[in-house]
Amino acid sequence: MAYEEILMDVGDGIATITMNRPEKLNAWTGTMAEEIQAAMTDAGQRADVRVVILTGAGRGFCAGADMDSLSGISDSGSSGSNQSLRPVEIEEGLNLPMDFRQRVSYFPQVPKPVIAAINGPAAGLGLVMSLYADMRFASENAKFMTAFAKRGLIAEHGISWMLPELVGLSNALDLLMSSRLIDAEEALHMGLVNKVFPADSFMDDVKAYAEEMARFVSPRSTKVMKRQVYNALFQNLAEAIGTGNEEMVRSFTTEDFKEGVAHFVEKRHPKFTGH
Repeated sequence: MAYEEILMDVGDGIATITMNRPEKLNAWTGTMAEEIQAAMTDAGQRADVRVVILTGAGRGFCAGADMDSLSGISDSGSSGSNQSLRPVEIEEGLNLPMDFRQRVSYFPQVPKPVIAAINGPAAGLGLVMSLYADMRFASENAKFMTAFAKRGLIAEHGISWMLPELVGLSNALDLLMSSRLIDAEEALHMGLVNKVFPADSFMDDVKAYAEEMARFVSPRSTKVMKRQVYNALFQNLAEAIGTGNEEMVRSFTTEDFKEGVAHFVEKRHPKFTGH
């Protein structure tokens, strides 16, 4: 598929999806939304992809919704479309609850690990989008801001639920109500991001992490674990234990389990197939 506002590159088991409007700090548009969804669906189905990285071209990750779009909404008083309310379906996805099938919240539905590589400013919708990635790695140059209160808006696209899950209630209210800008180190301290890497080697460091995962862990295991963790957000402990027990029994019959034991005993690198 030819893309207008993103790039997609596949190699070494990694699909790198790059938002490609660097002159606008990769501000979010309807076209970009559709293309990212298509790329995520493609990556989720491809046998040669085991990890997905989402990043931004140039010096920004995503500066939020394109201001021209916001100006149009302000002038008309309406978005003029219910497109954003329609569920997002990822073919061969993880069949999670509808909570994770919305316009931005669907990344957990992708059956591969999704890493947000936050190379620069992530604001508004750009920040929200990163929260639904499985992991967030930040460049030391990254900046974060919710921005909504400074635009006369509210906590959109489920950030009122997802942000407290990641950083706690008080930190979430701080970031939402003040709309203040925070740097990568504060984001790391809050738990908003998993790791901070030097700017000069940022993408190399992110890809080294992703390559390690692509080479040495079972893609079946990561797929099942991802489904378990996101479903567990809506389960009690007993239900999560029950699911884990059932999945463990299933795993004993898989080729990846046999390979996991064999490569350890034979002291060699694994050759997982995902089956």
